[in-house]
Amino acid sequence: MEAVRLQGARVLRDAQGGDARALLGSRGSSSSSSSSSSSSTSGRVRLPLRRSKSRLSVVALDAAQPFDYESRRMEQMHKESKLKVGIVGFGNFGQFLAQRIVKQGHAVLAHSRSDYSSLCDEMGVSFFRDVDDFCEEHPDVVLLSTSILSTEAVLRSLPLQRLKRSTLFVDVLSVKEFPKTLFQQVLPAEFDILCTHPMFGPESGRGSWNSLPLVYDKVRVGSGVRDERCQRFLEIFEREGCRMVEMSCAEHDRFAASSQFITHTVGRMLGKLELESTPINTKGYETLLDLVQNTQGDSFDLYYGLFMYNINATEELERLELAFDALKKQLFGKLHNVLRKQLFDVGSAATNHAVAVASTAATVAASDKISNGSGVAASEKISNGSAVSQLTLVSTVEEAQGHQ
Repeated sequence: MEAVRLQGARVLRDAQGGDARALLGSRGSSSSSSSSSSSSTSGRVRLPLRRSKSRLSVVALDAAQPFDYESRRMEQMHKESKLKVGIVGFGNFGQFLAQRIVKQGHAVLAHSRSDYSSLCDEMGVSFFRDVDDFCEEHPDVVLLSTSILSTEAVLRSLPLQRLKRSTLFVDVLSVKEFPKTLFQQVLPAEFDILCTHPMFGPESGRGSWNSLPLVYDKVRVGSGVRDERCQRFLEIFEREGCRMVEMSCAEHDRFAASSQFITHTVGRMLGKLELESTPINTKGYETLLDLVQNTQGDSFDLYYGLFMYNINATEELERLELAFDALKKQLFGKLHNVLRKQLFDVGSAATNHAVAVASTAATVAASDKISNGSGVAASEKISNGSAVSQLTLVSTVEEAQGHQ
């Protein structure tokens, strides 16, 4: 290689000396030439020059060779930038994540109770039925994609001793304090912990992840190459366009209770009403139907997990009930005021007082009937409450007018 470089440099030097078409003669031509003169000062033998009509073309023979140090180093750096990600739990969400991870060139392993061998072959994922074989592949990242209710059992069933001591564990649960505490209790101190929550799923993230939020908390991540590995995993979501939100697990759960849990609660309440599409749907009603579809598409275990494993969920449920009760009272209060003005001609102070008392009593009775009624559909309770209120109001007013 060095000899080739020296020969190229010598040709370039001769070309710069004024003869751009100079070519080195072959060994045969040098032996047959007797007219070349020797230099008395340098002792070098100058080879005869051949004139050529074509221009000199210099080719770098050592460029982009497979044995070149730079190409070997680039290939090594490319391999080091790719992760081996092991996904435990290859259901809908695990498959959803694996598609994007494989697309970015990372190696993906999978382990699950069900047999997904055929699907994994199509996706370019290595599937392992045996969890010991899975762990002996030494993935850089172990990604738990299980339900909230089964997370602890799955984590404790993993043969952690077969993994590399610096393995990065990642969860994607909808609650964060619970997996954080669980990981810290079960995993050895040498393992890194990253808690994440992609705030989207197979439905909302079907086409693109652009601008969809990913919440994460580096609970326990070592320095140097271990921090670089954690960052490379987060870059999977960054390259898909996610909005990266670094937030503590406690803060996440507080926000999620007043957003995600309320959303699922309202969607499931509307689902109980068995809403149907109509020929005169408004955009608002279409939004409600979409909400029902999205929330009902998730398992009840997911919804129960949002309630059970988020300490803030109970408070939000109580606030929702209080808000609904206040709204009912406001509706019935307005209803009786309208009835009093439209149906009756109230002329005396005694009648005014009687109507006001009747209105208040009817409102309270109707609200209590709605709140305490058991085994009656919501629509029936509201209708019965309204009818009782109106009859009570009418009889009270008639009685007041009869005494005048």
